[in-house]
Amino acid sequence: MLKIAFDPLYKHKLKVGHRFPMEKYELLPEQLLWKNICNNDNFFSPSPIEQQLLLSTHDEDYYNNLINLSLSKLDARQIGFPLSKALIKRERMIAQGTIQNTHYAQQYGISMNIAGGTHHAFRDQPGAFCMLNDQAIAANYLIDNNLAERVMIVDLDVHQGDGTASIFEQQDSVFTLSFHGQKNYPFKKQNSDFDLPLEDHTGDEAYLNALKNNLPRLVDAFEPDFIFYLAGVDVLKTDKLGRLGLSIEGCKARDRFVLSFCNEQNIPVQVSMGGGYSIHLKDIIDAHANTFELAQELFF
Repeated sequence: MLKIAFDPLYKHKLKVGHRFPMEKYELLPEQLLWKNICNNDNFFSPSPIEQQLLLSTHDEDYYNNLINLSLSKLDARQIGFPLSKALIKRERMIAQGTIQNTHYAQQYGISMNIAGGTHHAFRDQPGAFCMLNDQAIAANYLIDNNLAERVMIVDLDVHQGDGTASIFEQQDSVFTLSFHGQKNYPFKKQNSDFDLPLEDHTGDEAYLNALKNNLPRLVDAFEPDFIFYLAGVDVLKTDKLGRLGLSIEGCKARDRFVLSFCNEQNIPVQVSMGGGYSIHLKDIIDAHANTFELAQELFF
């Protein structure tokens, strides 16, 4: 069964600014149910993550400042959200959901977090919209508990996963891969194990060819026994914060290739949804829903 970490705080009136479409966290589950892609049994609500699970990834002083709402003004501005207890609780629930996803993925082949993809969070500081790096935390959880030996993070959000790259720069057991807009945020890039900066307006054909030419050879070389996939839909041509040129069909073809490859290679995959800021909310929901529909089609 496809198990999906569901954000029960999505209806909380978080003041997050007009550029971040929180509505998608409410509308996406409704779309999945309405289209009969999922039913209520597919969803689970995680509890907030325990502190010790975070400290393999995040600095203790940073975490204490975060939960006590005592970050420096500079760090608080980096987040882009007004800090609140509810916001921090939501971030802790997202991280726990991704950890629980790893167990479901190892059981069923795939599992998904309807939020997550907080890849701009560094070990000791936040980044744009990101405070706790859910996939980095879950990757360390797998390694620390001998549930995996080699983990690959496939980050296809339009923005480089700078926090993730920094966290694992010196860790040989985790391979970080990022396809991202060359001229997009973050303007100071970090060093992933494999970075592919893409020119503005890169379209379906060039993007998919690059993906097909690189992902299989990198997996063959590294031989991961678990993959995290960040399936941001901010690669769409209509995205307000992206600079690429993918169509909804191209984005779906991207997801089909990644998920099919994981399935064919028998590598468990956890999927976090990442960014999506299209000028049309329907495009965001449809593109994200395609990822869940493909998971059902390919794995179940």
